[in-house]
Amino acid sequence: MKIINRCIVSLFFISIAAQSNELKLFTTDGCSSFPDGTFNQRSEWLNCCIGHDLAYWKGGTKEERLQADEALKTCVTNAGEPEIAKIMLAGVRVGGTPYLPTSFRWGYGWSESRGYKALSVEEKREVKKKLELLKSAINTYLKNQKEK
Repeated sequence: MKIINRCIVSLFFISIAAQSNELKLFTTDGCSSFPDGTFNQRSEWLNCCIGHDLAYWKGGTKEERLQADEALKTCVTNAGEPEIAKIMLAGVRVGGTPYLPTSFRWGYGWSESRGYKALSVEEKREVKKKLELLKSAINTYLKNQKEK
């Protein structure tokens, strides 16, 4: 009986721990500690960084992080800044590790670090739900701006 009770208590705490790592709403700080563009075009590659932040927010596998970083490099290169793209790639490869407690780490949307692991079906549902909330908020904001 004691063994069964211990198993039930253990499962309870494992269940609580699994539920405690919640996904926060998406946030972006643009290009983090890097400029969003040049002096003349202040947001020249900002869209690249926001897309990169979206991938980092949800996290995932080591391969997915590499793909996100390469996509950032490609996007900034396509914006006409191949040398800047190489510098940015080096920065995100070093600074974006999920093992540092930074606000821009791989998987920063989760309340606790996940390291490198594929998103579960439930986590993918949570990502989708949060993105739908974001889309709704943006649409409401744009509608309100149009009405002004």
